[in-house]
Amino acid sequence: MPLRKFPAALVQNGGLDNILTLLWMLVCVVAVIALAYLFTKYVAGRGGGMMGLSGGADKFKVLTRLSLGREQSVALVRAGERYLLLGVAASGVSLLAELTAEEAQALTAPDPGQSAPPSFGEALRTVLKQRKPR
Repeated sequence: MPLRKFPAALVQNGGLDNILTLLWMLVCVVAVIALAYLFTKYVAGRGGGMMGLSGGADKFKVLTRLSLGREQSVALVRAGERYLLLGVAASGVSLLAELTAEEAQALTAPDPGQSAPPSFGEALRTVLKQRKPR
């Protein structure tokens, strides 16, 4: 069985060079995507701190948030030992009040008569049990 030769049109006019260039560009694109993936995994592994702020998640925390409208909300934030009640809007963030630890705990504690919401699995089982078979 004779070996196949490249078509004359492919060899002429740099056709083979075009295919090799295309393959090289494909390899480069795959390499860039792989490097971007590895870099994001590396940054996520360091706590997402792009500017040396990794490890600050325990010092700054949003304790609770209440939506007031489409782009307005009130947030209770713990910043170190301070508790801040912030107004958040599209135009910016403003300090509404600084609270004591006891006041902040009273706002975040669940009501004594209110039970905790069911987990997703429990809610799904309840809905599936209520569903009538067809």
